[in-house]
Amino acid sequence: MLLTRATRALRVRSTHRALHSTSRLRREPFDPAAVERVSDEVDVCIVGGGPAGLSAAIRLKQLEQEKGNEIRVVVLEKGSEVGSHILSGAVIEPRALNELLPEWQSRDDLPAMQPATSSKMRFLTSSMSVPIPHPPQMGNKGNYIVSLSRFTAWLGAVAEEMGVEVYPGFAGAGVVYDKTGTQVLGVRTNEVGLDRQFRMKDSFEPGMEFRAKVTLIAEGAHGSLSKELIRKFDLRKDADPQTYGIGLKEVWRVDPSEYRPGEVVHTMGWPLDYRTYGGGWVYHMADGLVSLGLVIGLDYSNPYLSPYRELQRMKHHPYFRKLLGGDSTRIAYGARVLNEGGLQSVPKLNFPGGALIGCSAGFVNIAKIKGTHNAMKSGMLAAEAAADALSSQEISVEEEKTADMSAYDTSLRASWVHDDLHEVRNLRGSFDTRLGIWGGIAYSGVDSLILKGRTPWTFRNKTKTLDANHTKPALWSTPIEYPPFEPPLSTDLLTSVALTGTNHAEDQPVHLRVRKNGDESTEVRVNHVRRNVQDFGELLGRACPAAVYEYVEDEAKSEGSWGGKKLVINSQNCIHCKLCDIKVPTQDIDWTVPEGGGGPKYTIT
Repeated sequence: MLLTRATRALRVRSTHRALHSTSRLRREPFDPAAVERVSDEVDVCIVGGGPAGLSAAIRLKQLEQEKGNEIRVVVLEKGSEVGSHILSGAVIEPRALNELLPEWQSRDDLPAMQPATSSKMRFLTSSMSVPIPHPPQMGNKGNYIVSLSRFTAWLGAVAEEMGVEVYPGFAGAGVVYDKTGTQVLGVRTNEVGLDRQFRMKDSFEPGMEFRAKVTLIAEGAHGSLSKELIRKFDLRKDADPQTYGIGLKEVWRVDPSEYRPGEVVHTMGWPLDYRTYGGGWVYHMADGLVSLGLVIGLDYSNPYLSPYRELQRMKHHPYFRKLLGGDSTRIAYGARVLNEGGLQSVPKLNFPGGALIGCSAGFVNIAKIKGTHNAMKSGMLAAEAAADALSSQEISVEEEKTADMSAYDTSLRASWVHDDLHEVRNLRGSFDTRLGIWGGIAYSGVDSLILKGRTPWTFRNKTKTLDANHTKPALWSTPIEYPPFEPPLSTDLLTSVALTGTNHAEDQPVHLRVRKNGDESTEVRVNHVRRNVQDFGELLGRACPAAVYEYVEDEAKSEGSWGGKKLVINSQNCIHCKLCDIKVPTQDIDWTVPEGGGGPKYTIT
């Protein structure tokens, strides 16, 4: 089986490249309608090599062994390596892992898994750190502090051992539909070797098609294919809009005197004001490492707020100065949005020919500040539904008959994932009511400690308000004065971005597109600059945690400028966090996949 998988992988890659090496039309405009694509037929194509996608792949191969029905499973991962785009806290609740791989603790290749030894919560003022009770859901007995990047890489190795074909550097860029546009037949990978003007370079290769009987989308929060499928099949018809937080994270090797292996600390309060939802964390990992960070709800209203500067300011607190003092060194930085909408924001999970799994659907338990266990379980349930469909339904890619995955939606809503989210469904929502932040804290305390979700009501986003809609005009907001950086404790943004290992091929199309409803005209760009400069104080210049966006002086009045300003997109800095797509008030930044393999290279995060 391993030889077969390796041979197939080599054939897919070499055929893909050989097809284009004979082309002599260099620097000609790329015409997607005229290109000839390689097509490969598989049973199950999984887009995204994170915990959800890999758990689905592993479970499919387990079912193959149990039932004797061969299932060809392909995982497409846009990162250069499995795990390189994975960022999280991360404290893992092992419930799903125990179900998927009961003997996982006995494996020799297991990455560092530091058992959590204590859980604490502290309320911060600008100078004090006060211990406070934490909700029972935040208890971490039996949980593990891990590098989610390394944990995911390990899952990838397990999947490959079982015969899954894992293709790093292959980004799912487009959905393949049937002739009527009503069924999903698979996905198309992105083009490679285009310049910024979408002309073909010597290295040009068109994307290839993976046609599948079942397509599972496991891109993570706010993925580009997920957005398209949710919109096309109206999967949010009966669900609230998804809401998000931005999580910014650093990893430090701390002075041995400050290292307490297994300690888990969460913080509330400072540096955020009483109008802004969020909180911090400190996780003492294995090997003398400490993960720390800050999550800020993207429904914040002040356009002058900088999530990155808030994290740097947080480290100026006496608690963090002590933790990060002495012989301490920062070794990693990263950022990523996470789902905060909870159960109310989970869309219909299946579409004709496939399903959404993991954070593509949104299974984060915001009270626990954990989602890996739910993501993995969703992948396992989807795998079971896919295996049943492959063995019992009349499916043919050639005849454009794809799988009915509705059984997955039903099984997940009857599973412990639903129960996990149902208990805490009102906690995050209570902060968006007339109760405000303080009322939300009070309500959450009562609900989590006493009611435990046993209420006849559910807070809903009846107005369908997006995070971007909460942004107030700059004229109504107060600029925020941030303290100067104090290296090495706090540093400028580009110094931190250098720690992400981010790399994108030079002279490729900008994957951050300024477009509205498919329109990328100059008029759309001018309107973007006008609104975001005039009304929202150049929000993206502060909000982006990777210095991608700048509104710069433009005396030449170049195309797309307004009022002497133009938008510059430093896409080479992008760490794929997706904040811009979600938070921009004009809702005209469309995050799409760059060339496969581009982006951050997280390893210990």
